[in-house]
Amino acid sequence: MSQRVVVIGGGLGGLAAAAVAAARGHKVTLLDKNAWLGGKCAVLSLDAPDGSGSFRFDMGPTILTVPRVLRRIFAEAGRDQATDLPLIRLDPQWRCFFEDGTRIDLMEDVDRMAAEMDRFAPGTNQGAGYRRLQAEAENLHRVSENFFFWKPVEGIADTLNFKANLNPDTLKDVLSLKMGRTVAKVIRGHVPDARLAQMLDHYCQYVGSSPYLAPAVLTSIADMQAHEGVWYPVGGTRAVAEGLAKLAGDLGADLRPGVEVTGFDIVDGAVKAVVTATGEKIPCDAVISNMDAIRTYRELVGGEPARKYDGKGFEPACSGVVLYLGLKKRYDHLAHHCFVFSRDAEEEFDAIYKKGEPAPDPTAYLAATSCSDDTSAPPGGEALYVLVHTPHLRPGHDWSKMFAPYRQKILDKLKRTAGMEDIEERIVVESQLTPVDIHNRYKVLDGAIYGLASHGSFMGAFKPGNRSKVVKGLYLCGGAAHPGPGMPMVMMSGWIAADAMDTDAGGRGMSERARQAGRRDRELPAAAE
Repeated sequence: MSQRVVVIGGGLGGLAAAAVAAARGHKVTLLDKNAWLGGKCAVLSLDAPDGSGSFRFDMGPTILTVPRVLRRIFAEAGRDQATDLPLIRLDPQWRCFFEDGTRIDLMEDVDRMAAEMDRFAPGTNQGAGYRRLQAEAENLHRVSENFFFWKPVEGIADTLNFKANLNPDTLKDVLSLKMGRTVAKVIRGHVPDARLAQMLDHYCQYVGSSPYLAPAVLTSIADMQAHEGVWYPVGGTRAVAEGLAKLAGDLGADLRPGVEVTGFDIVDGAVKAVVTATGEKIPCDAVISNMDAIRTYRELVGGEPARKYDGKGFEPACSGVVLYLGLKKRYDHLAHHCFVFSRDAEEEFDAIYKKGEPAPDPTAYLAATSCSDDTSAPPGGEALYVLVHTPHLRPGHDWSKMFAPYRQKILDKLKRTAGMEDIEERIVVESQLTPVDIHNRYKVLDGAIYGLASHGSFMGAFKPGNRSKVVKGLYLCGGAAHPGPGMPMVMMSGWIAADAMDTDAGGRGMSERARQAGRRDRELPAAAE
């Protein structure tokens, strides 16, 4: 049965939801308060002062993994993602710089990476430990696929039917989740070298969380990256938003930027319409909110549902400072993605996540896109993206005063640790985002880039569910909804929300083509036989 569906927010989750819902025959209207679609997946262009061209920056996410999520979304419409949205595979995946002057590349192939770890830390058997870690991550990825992915989940009861499913194999899978252990503990149990462990810790930064507080199941990200790769969309990650918007539009979705939703019309516990800032009331049968889940309940639903979710103790993920630096000359020793690591991982994460203070010696993530795309900067130059994670906004944080000294701390870090001693001389144009900018620009909770933190060694992987349990007809997606933040998970959340809505409406369901497109790469040959 066709539904009138309003999607609130045109981030990657909302665009994915709009495309899937439209592909399944529903009448979709997407509203976004900003003048552009794509949410954080926006683009910034800065002109070079000498007139030689412009620097193009992806403003938000820059690392794309698990491309099968995109494959499934495009396959829902009978389209081929590789044709519509071509991707470039990156290997090495990251280049890592450490405070002691050493560096290592994170490579896709597990055996090559293990051999490189043995070269990096000879005589310590780190390579064998890495292989064991990857085997454990592969199993956790399989369990995640079975119990967490592609389905609307809010808690453990949504993943397991205890009466039907508690057979020996299921119990074995539950035990393999290592509830009660953290990512950091699992990593160091296999790879104790502090530098290599720090490199592997940063899978957790895809979800804006501390490895010392995040549950062991998130170690599965290591397998996703090793077996499914790191990718650069041709034209930058902005191309993903543009591709999804075009797909949704081609399928008949009404995409309306510049329209802010300020409330819902809820009758007998069911959403019947959305209300915009101009007073327009748009009738609907269902709403998919890509707005932050907690702010959706707090600002659009209100009442007891808002109090319920406020009382669940969800914690905002970290925020960040982003520098967009147009350099007149690129650094040849940088890879497309780089991490410039802090002197002490525990000190860094303790400052950000426990003390609520900017790290005294932060890790900086760099995207030097000219390595793969010479259209992103004038000839010989670099559009350098620099991200340093910070606490989410706390009382007393005044970034109008904090930014300038912290910018200098970041640049000093790059000079000292990444061999970029003359960076200030190379900068010809720049811009920035602070946590306050992120909070205001994207309607996220306390400036949290990644939605809600995945903290808690037992239940930290769970977020507000995609199918609301308190408002009929309300579905949620985005980084603050299941399965959480990061480009593939956000897009998966949009698919899940649209699929749940379609299922509840008695819709057509997923096609076999889409089902196959979303399978893990290692399963595809078996599926084709």
